[in-house]
Amino acid sequence: MKKVVSLILILSLLGFVSGCTEYHAQGAGTGAIIGGVAGALLDHRNPWRGGVIGAALGGVAGATLVDISMRASREAAASGRPVEYRTEDGRGIYRADPVDYNARTRCHKVHERVWEDGNLVKDQVREVCESEKFERGY
Repeated sequence: MKKVVSLILILSLLGFVSGCTEYHAQGAGTGAIIGGVAGALLDHRNPWRGGVIGAALGGVAGATLVDISMRASREAAASGRPVEYRTEDGRGIYRADPVDYNARTRCHKVHERVWEDGNLVKDQVREVCESEKFERGY
């Protein structure tokens, strides 16, 4: 029974990751690695079980955070106004501020910041394009 549950869990995670963008896959992969290690360390009786459960939960959480980030940056670029999301308990804050627009490439630059418990944990500028971005290359 345990093997069947593990197989179903692994197949569902593979299906979940294959249906995502590259950003979702990166977020899910990072979350799965961190969750798997944490789960293995916390489950003293069966580290494999803890690792699998932690990887599954971490993968879902990582992909969800990336989805929120992408949605907010698109909203900020489209509206030209800052967008902010907060967790229900107020401990986590995501803010996207539109910075610049390049008419030639039709891309907006959005400044993203994430705070956890009042500490800045992520600070980056993301490009959000209205269509495909074309640049001269070699």
